[in-house]
Amino acid sequence: MDIDWSLVFNWMSLLKCFVVGGLICVVGQILIDKTKLTPARILVIFVTTGVILGGLGIYQYLVDFAGSGATVPLTGFGYNLAKGAIEGVKESGLVGAFVGGVRAASGGIAAAIFFGYLAALISKPKMKKQ
Repeated sequence: MDIDWSLVFNWMSLLKCFVVGGLICVVGQILIDKTKLTPARILVIFVTTGVILGGLGIYQYLVDFAGSGATVPLTGFGYNLAKGAIEGVKESGLVGAFVGGVRAASGGIAAAIFFGYLAALISKPKMKKQ
């Protein structure tokens, strides 16, 4: 039985995903290399940018275009929080603004905790020399 790989992989979608996700990472790398911002501040900037663009409805266009290339990076996490908060407000009012974002992002949060714990068990941490 021959498999029609064009049906399995949509190469243009993969390319868009790779390019957009890569560009988001390039912006992060430029911020690390060219500024004195700490990685924690860059993380906050990315998540906050995703929340703002998601709340304004702008980030949805990027998600529609790039799929996982836009939803997997930190900006996508912020977008997911904003989207969940908006849906939560529609369902539960003001309380939904707080509960909805966490509910929408709970899968990502749980995965980060789980895999962070696994990495801590497997790796041998060393203190960074100053």
